[in-house]
Amino acid sequence: MHRKLLISAALAALVAPVAVTAPVAADPPQHVYHGHGGHYRNHCKRSSGTTGLLAGAGVGGLGAAALGAGPVGLAAGVIGGGLLGRHIDKKHDAAQNRRNGC
Repeated sequence: MHRKLLISAALAALVAPVAVTAPVAADPPQHVYHGHGGHYRNHCKRSSGTTGLLAGAGVGGLGAAALGAGPVGLAAGVIGGGLLGRHIDKKHDAAQNRRNGC
């Protein structure tokens, strides 16, 4: 029981600084004229999925540790969670671009 708690606390300490990001000063949005009715649209986003990768890896590792996985299961949780988080992050931006008309 103590080992699971120790692993969970160690992973939480590693993931906590990643989960809380500081606001970044953004450049003003650049507008592009698309020629139909005088509408301007913002440039579309292309996500690398890094945020989802890090968050997913943290959640996957914590979930595996909470379930009592061994070292191989913990590694599988981190890798699987990271891949799933990256996929979700990229799909979210693609869906947002579709809604914005990109």
